[in-house]
Amino acid sequence: MATAKASATKSTTTKSTTTKSTARRKSGKNALPPVDELLGYLKSMLLIRRFEEKAGQMYGMGLIGGFCHLYIGQEAVVVGMQAAITDADSVVTSYRDHGHMLACGMDPNGVMAELTGREGGYSKGKGGSMHMFSHDKKFYGGHGIVGAQVPIGTGVAFAHKYLEEEAVCLAYLGDGALNQGQVYESFNMAALWDLPVVYVIENNKYGMGTSIERSSAKSTELYHRGMAYGIPGTQADGMDVLAVKEAGAKAVAQARSGKGPYILEMLTYRYRGHSMSDPAKYRSKEEVQKMRHERDPIERLRHLLLENKLAEEADLKEVDRDVKAVVSDAADFAQSSPEPDPSELYSDVYVA
Repeated sequence: MATAKASATKSTTTKSTTTKSTARRKSGKNALPPVDELLGYLKSMLLIRRFEEKAGQMYGMGLIGGFCHLYIGQEAVVVGMQAAITDADSVVTSYRDHGHMLACGMDPNGVMAELTGREGGYSKGKGGSMHMFSHDKKFYGGHGIVGAQVPIGTGVAFAHKYLEEEAVCLAYLGDGALNQGQVYESFNMAALWDLPVVYVIENNKYGMGTSIERSSAKSTELYHRGMAYGIPGTQADGMDVLAVKEAGAKAVAQARSGKGPYILEMLTYRYRGHSMSDPAKYRSKEEVQKMRHERDPIERLRHLLLENKLAEEADLKEVDRDVKAVVSDAADFAQSSPEPDPSELYSDVYVA
C-alpha cells in the first residue's frame, strides 16, 4: 500500500496492493485469520450479494419504486471496514447504501420493507432506498445528494470528539463525489480540528456513466486528495476483504488515537449500472466479465478457504443456502407488511 505522504517514486513502486497482499498471505508472512472469522466475512458478503440480487429482481417486478443503486461487486469494502471498527463507531454513506446497512447489522427485513415502501421499513416506508437510518447501529444514512454525507460524517466525528467519546466515524463516498466542493471544506475542518474520521473513497471506476479517467485529475491516486490539508492516505484493493480490513485497521487506529482524519481509497468495481435505470452502455460486457472472473471478492475468499483446506465445498454451499433463506424471508416480510397509513404523511415532518 502507498501513503499520500510518500514520494511519487515510492508511490509508484508500492501501489500494486492486489499482488502484494495476496503474495504476503501465500508466503506466510501474514497469518490467516481464524476460520470462523473468514466464514463470517463470506457470510456477510453473500448476504449483501443475495440481498441486492433479490432487490434487483423485485425492482423489475415493480415492487420497488424510485431510485435503487445496487452494491453488487463492492461487498468487500464495507465488510472489511466494518471488521475494523467497534460498536462505538459510526457510519455514514451515500445512496448506494443497502450493503452498508446490512454490514452494520441492520435487520434485512426492515431494509427490504423500506425498499418496498412498507410500514415495517426502517423509515416507516417513507424513505425508500436512499434514506434509511438506525440510531441503535450508529448508521446515519443513506443520503441522496452527491457528497452531502461527507460534511455530515465530519460533523458526527466532531460530536464524537466534543463528547469525549473514543469513537471514529467512517464517511463513505464515491470517486464521483470526490470532486464536490463540500468534500474539501470537510477535509479542511477535519484536519484543523483533528477529527476522528476516516474518509473511505469507494473508487468503482465510474461516476454514474463517466469513467474516472475522464472526470478526475490524477485519477489513479485519489488518496492524495487530502495532501493540501496534511491528511495522510492509503490506497488498497477493495476487492480483497482481508486487504480492506488491514488498511482499515491502520486508518481507524490513527483516527482513534487523536491524530486526525485519514483517507482510504478502495479500488473496487460495481457489476451493475449506476442505478437500476442505467443500462451501462459506457463499458463493455467483456470488461465486466473480466472483473467478475479475475477479482470477484466472494470468489476470492471462497478460493482462499478451499485452497488452504479451511472449509469444504459443502460447507460453503450451506452458508449460501442459509443466506438465501434470510433474503427470501426478508422479501416475504416486505411484501406482507402493510403500506403506511396516510396519516404518516404528517409525521416526522419539521417546519421552520
